[in-house]
Amino acid sequence: MKDILFFTEQEKVKLLSLYKQLIRSAGETIPRKDIQKLKRYFIQAVVNSSLPRDSFGMNPVIKSLQTSIIVSEEIGMKGSCLTGIMLHEIIKNKLLTLEQVKTEFGDDVASIIKGLVKTNELYSKSPAIESENFRNLMLSFAEDMRVILIMIADRVNLMREIKDSENEEDRLRVANEATYLYAPLAHKLGLYKLKSELEDLSLKYTRRDTYYFIKDKLNETKASRDKYIDAFIEPIQKKIKADGLKFDIKGRTKSIHSIWNKIQKQKTPFEGIYDLFAIRIIIDADEDKEKQECWQVYSIVTDMYQPNPKRLRDWLSIPKSNGYESLHITVMGPEGKWVEVQIRTRRMDEIAERGLAAHWRYKGIKGESGLDEWLTSVREALENPDSDSMKVMDQFKMDLYDDEVFVFTPKGDLFKLPKGATVLDFAFHIHSKLGCKCIGAKLNGKNAQLKHRLNSGDQVEIMTSNTQTPKQDWLNIVTTSKARTKIRQALKEMASHQHDFAKETLERKFKNRKIEYDESVMMRLIKRQGFKTVTDFYQAIATGTLDINEVLDKYLEQQKRDSNDTHDDIVYRSAEGYNLQNVVDESTTSKEDVLVIDQDLKGLDFKLARCCSPIYGDDVFGFVTVSGGIKVHRIDCPNANQMRDRFGYRIVKARWAGKSEGTQYPITLRVVGHDDIGIVTNITSIISKENGITLRSIGINSHDGLFSGTLTVMVGDTGRLEALIKKMRTVKGVKQVTR
Repeated sequence: MKDILFFTEQEKVKLLSLYKQLIRSAGETIPRKDIQKLKRYFIQAVVNSSLPRDSFGMNPVIKSLQTSIIVSEEIGMKGSCLTGIMLHEIIKNKLLTLEQVKTEFGDDVASIIKGLVKTNELYSKSPAIESENFRNLMLSFAEDMRVILIMIADRVNLMREIKDSENEEDRLRVANEATYLYAPLAHKLGLYKLKSELEDLSLKYTRRDTYYFIKDKLNETKASRDKYIDAFIEPIQKKIKADGLKFDIKGRTKSIHSIWNKIQKQKTPFEGIYDLFAIRIIIDADEDKEKQECWQVYSIVTDMYQPNPKRLRDWLSIPKSNGYESLHITVMGPEGKWVEVQIRTRRMDEIAERGLAAHWRYKGIKGESGLDEWLTSVREALENPDSDSMKVMDQFKMDLYDDEVFVFTPKGDLFKLPKGATVLDFAFHIHSKLGCKCIGAKLNGKNAQLKHRLNSGDQVEIMTSNTQTPKQDWLNIVTTSKARTKIRQALKEMASHQHDFAKETLERKFKNRKIEYDESVMMRLIKRQGFKTVTDFYQAIATGTLDINEVLDKYLEQQKRDSNDTHDDIVYRSAEGYNLQNVVDESTTSKEDVLVIDQDLKGLDFKLARCCSPIYGDDVFGFVTVSGGIKVHRIDCPNANQMRDRFGYRIVKARWAGKSEGTQYPITLRVVGHDDIGIVTNITSIISKENGITLRSIGINSHDGLFSGTLTVMVGDTGRLEALIKKMRTVKGVKQVTR
């Protein structure tokens, strides 16, 4: 076969090494005939140069092998998963069909590839930026747990390999996604080692100075830390050996990212962080003696060192929903330092390191009730067409990191809920109808309010009333995404019914008084009355806060006013005129969501950011706020870098739809110069002579022969603004004019 220049010489050597490693790791889980088929398809793809490199220049064959090795060796999934990963690039580039895969490799492999292809298609649409794509991406994750695990492995591999990439923009994007999406997913699925690695690498790429500062500090203190750990461990080792238990014991320095979090949270320098490490004791025990021997070691440790009862974490009695089992205690070590000790068996340690895949293998099942419930709630929230994608996204990430509490019904049924869950959360957890009618609970035999936070061991009996309906402030009470979704859904249904009823009532009143209804007049009246949306207007009628006869009178006044008005002198716009629409890029013929700024569209919650005051002609982007509205910022906004760094997933692309005659924007200009006689008059004279520009306010301060001031002007676009600034700079004595 002729030499193909698809691989560099270094890649050829690496390919052979990775291939041998994967074959050894997979063992007998991939049939030899399947291995031969895989080789044949890859050779065909390479010869045809059909597998493109990614934006980092990574070789797709090598990338697939690396991801497969992580899945096999660090997560513990074999067979179909590995075959699916290897074939994924072949399918994605249309060298093979799913039907052919079913025939040659079986339904299970085809199912995995289908999930990977779907997920990659969604990911290519930038789920980090567009909340609707994030919704769809999460739905595809929730369909097959194995797809989540493979995607995490793929991201770990990518983060490891891009350290020397010159593509800084994509590296920052990938690093931010690792922090807010893939690391929380790895945490939820029990892949704590991979989660820590993703967070550390993300910190390294996004905050390089911070990462190396902490790393250097850890290296400087390593000798004294190791000495302390040895002194702490020595007496424990002797006693456990004397009791005849087989075990390993070691000190583990906490991750750089977790230390950085502590520095941020505690607002203290590195030297003020004392719990930089944890002691882990791993026991070799038969499964029927695991709990007994873990508690035996607990007794040994707490006999030697004073424990802190408030810091006991017992995941032996009730494991986490991702299968995690361990006993965590914090004791007072030498020199009065608190030390965390983790006690677990070899089996528990493998589950802690490899997460859900190891849990499946030990339990012999393909799911776990707690995670199944979590995925179901994610699916329900995302599938609801009325749910707010960005709020779902934020709540989803919060759920990923939540700890759990365990509560009982009067019949003794056990339920797991996120830590901080309330009585109302529990009611919605059982059933949405129960939640909507909930008025409180009997908590351990005593009355409890909706907002009461539950603790592990509580017995909860939900109390209901047929007259109860969901309230807006319930959203401030609940903490779980499932409850929030159901409450919002119920509130929207109620608002919709009230809206329809109020609208029908108003239309009847128009007919009774023989008034001709004009939609445009009504819209102007609604805006003049100060309502943000039409729904708010009809809601006010439905609740009686707005008298319907008064509305009719004001409508007639508005109609008369409109017939007299010929034009408005100035149109002051909030940023309510925006629309999300698909824009086709002719060069790529690919579609992406763009925020289009158009004053003719009403009723949407958008505003121009005050920090940078964008105007028509500025390059802009949208930022989704916590309340669900969008603020439009200039690309060079002083806050832009911080927003991209911390909240990249809330950024949306934006452009202006077109200039609208009469539309003006307030802009503040800063002027600095010599305090000459008449200079202010000269500046204001220039402004007054400019067509389409109005001076709204001016403030001047002078000191030691210099003056500085701010002027607020109304201007229609960047072209006129730049022309004005240019003319102002020609005034004698003016040294600087900036926006």
